[in-house]
Amino acid sequence: QVQLVESGGGLVQAGGSLRLSCAASGGTFSRYAMGWFRQAPGKEREFVSGISLRGGVTRYADSVKDRFTISRDNDKNTVYLQMNSLKPEDTAVYYCAANLLANVVASRDHYDYWGQGTQVTVSS
Repeated sequence: QVQLVESGGGLVQAGGSLRLSCAASGGTFSRYAMGWFRQAPGKEREFVSGISLRGGVTRYADSVKDRFTISRDNDKNTVYLQMNSLKPEDTAVYYCAANLLANVVASRDHYDYWGQGTQVTVSS
C-alpha cells in the first residue's frame, strides 16, 4: 500500500509561482510512474502532468505546458510540480497519483494510489 501526501498549495496572485510536493511511503517509489491531476469545483479531475520512473519522460496537459515542470527525487521518495505564471483558471485541488504500470499516462483510471489533495487558489 502506497501513501501519498501532497503539500505546498496555497493562495497566490496571478503571475506568481508555487511548488507542490508529494511525499510517498509504503512502497518502492522508483517503481511507480507519477502523475499530477487537478479538480476545479464542478469539473472533472483532469490530468496535469506525469513523469516516468527515473524522470526521463515527462508529459503535460496543453493548458500548463511551458508553465509547469514536473520532477522527482527517488532518493527522497518525492515528486514535485513547479508552477509558474499561474492563472486564475489554475485554481483547483491538486492531487498526486502513483501508476503501478510505470507508464506516463493521462488517464486517471490507470493510477492506483492517490493523495488527499492540496488546494491551489490563484487570485486575479
